[in-house]
Amino acid sequence: MEDNKIRIHCINNGNYYDVAQGTTLSEFSKEVCTMLPDTDDERYRKGVPASNCEATVPVLAALVDHQLKELDFRMMMPHEVEFIGYNHPDGRRTYIRSLCFVLQKTVRDLYPDKTLVIDYSLPSGLYCEIREREKSTSGPAEAQAKNEDGEPVIHHLNVQDLAEIRSRMQEIVKENLPIVKRKLTSNEAISIFEENGQPVKARLVKSLGRYTFSVYFIEKQTSGGMESVADTFYGPLVPSTGYLGCFAISGFKDGFCLQYPMEGNTTKIEPMIKQSKIAASLKRHSVWCTIIGVKGIGTLNRAIQRGEAVNLINLAEARHERDYAEIADLIYRQRAKTRIVFIAGPSSSGKTSTSLRLAVQCKVLGLNPKVIELDNYFVDRDKTPRDENGDYDFESLRAMDLDLLNSQLNDLLAGKTVRIPKYNFKLGKREDSGMSMTLEEKDILIMEGIHALNPEMTSAVDDSHIFRLYASALTSLSIDENNNISTSDNRLLRRMVRDNRVRGITPEETIMRWHSVRRGENRNIFPFQENADAEFNSALIFELPMLKYYAEPLLRRIPSSSPAFSEATRLLKFLDYIIALSPDEIAAIPPTSIMREFIGGQTL
Repeated sequence: MEDNKIRIHCINNGNYYDVAQGTTLSEFSKEVCTMLPDTDDERYRKGVPASNCEATVPVLAALVDHQLKELDFRMMMPHEVEFIGYNHPDGRRTYIRSLCFVLQKTVRDLYPDKTLVIDYSLPSGLYCEIREREKSTSGPAEAQAKNEDGEPVIHHLNVQDLAEIRSRMQEIVKENLPIVKRKLTSNEAISIFEENGQPVKARLVKSLGRYTFSVYFIEKQTSGGMESVADTFYGPLVPSTGYLGCFAISGFKDGFCLQYPMEGNTTKIEPMIKQSKIAASLKRHSVWCTIIGVKGIGTLNRAIQRGEAVNLINLAEARHERDYAEIADLIYRQRAKTRIVFIAGPSSSGKTSTSLRLAVQCKVLGLNPKVIELDNYFVDRDKTPRDENGDYDFESLRAMDLDLLNSQLNDLLAGKTVRIPKYNFKLGKREDSGMSMTLEEKDILIMEGIHALNPEMTSAVDDSHIFRLYASALTSLSIDENNNISTSDNRLLRRMVRDNRVRGITPEETIMRWHSVRRGENRNIFPFQENADAEFNSALIFELPMLKYYAEPLLRRIPSSSPAFSEATRLLKFLDYIIALSPDEIAAIPPTSIMREFIGGQTL
């Protein structure tokens, strides 16, 4: 091998290549792998040539020794390289981040005196608002304007405005402008963000105390010189705007939804699903964070640095207690008719704690909650349906004995006594628990399970007797103005900490199972969110600093040779922007908190 050559193993086709030292991933991909299969089967179907697939997608980034890299990364030593496209979770995130940058440039072009805020995730994309800035005479650091209630002042858009945003984004994509990353001093980055009207981003950089900071630029050569727009994103972007041709803009509430391609079919846009109840819950949390002055990670870091963590804990827990009480009041007002409360939500939403805290609030009002686990109504293992791979599908609605469940619920509503079953998970059989139950006048039945919002589960029961509650960690706390925090990442960290503590499951195992967990949620939970009579947002404003304390050491145990390493690295990079709570501050979290379900010490 020549002295200036290095050995590269390409995972996509299994071949080895001798390439010149300093070759970029972009240059290497043109030689071996410019397109990838458009499929999300087994994440991205390793080893299947793109030519053998009906549809293909372009390479967007690469995993180099299991670490996510942009295509301008220069290879200086032997590596294992795996090119990824939109069919890979990291590829989708790369596309969406880059699309957000194009939207940011668009808003700056059309509304130079306003600020784009990418607030939170919706089922169909990202909810965005264009907000007014306060007029400042003391310098460029203009904060978002607020009304007399402390809420942000939103610039309302009409149909023509949305069409102009869409058209300008299409122009930027067609121009195929380069996206370049540069290292600046933190002071230079802060000045840029303040000039852009992004005080939350500027405060984040200040709170981190670093000398340098990476900033991205979309650049355009004009007759008058180089024009550029600058911003920062917390992960790789695509090389140029021309990669981003598939998107949509749809009006929603006070702002709009930025939609992107569907998983597994990059020629189609994720359909617009207007789940108003969930959106309203996210909006309430967003407004509340703004009112108390902790909207972004930068302001949260600053509060912790000032010793205000315990105050934030107390404030967030008081908010939760108020929410529990309001839901209990709803149930109490309907007590003459409503006798059953169903609770559902995705993994690690704190459903168990929610049911227990809600039961306490119901007792305060004079009701007598009784709890039955829906898991006890599983069919025997040999009757469990199987999935497309021939494995038992325990998340299928048909994995439950619906006839028995409906019969017993109707008997309870009729005042009859029933024998509650108990499922023996070790034997895979339902057994007699020896426990009988009758619903007395002040009794209320609470049941929690993944299908609890699906009306088909209780199709033989009068729906007027049922109160359905959706519980989820719907965080709208953002990293900064245009980088929101994924509710899925929040729940993944919760699950990782709890499973390692309670079940002895390694963080690597949790990460590798998460794709399957999410697939089950998309099938069995999210389509039924709007069936809820009430929503409980289990997110707590202090939980990411708390989770960092527990999750960071777990993630650092994952070796670089593990297929979970790239995800662990991404989560660690995300946590690196957050200041962790101290043990003394964590000790101030009350024993009834939802967080105690994950870190231990719960007394419910």
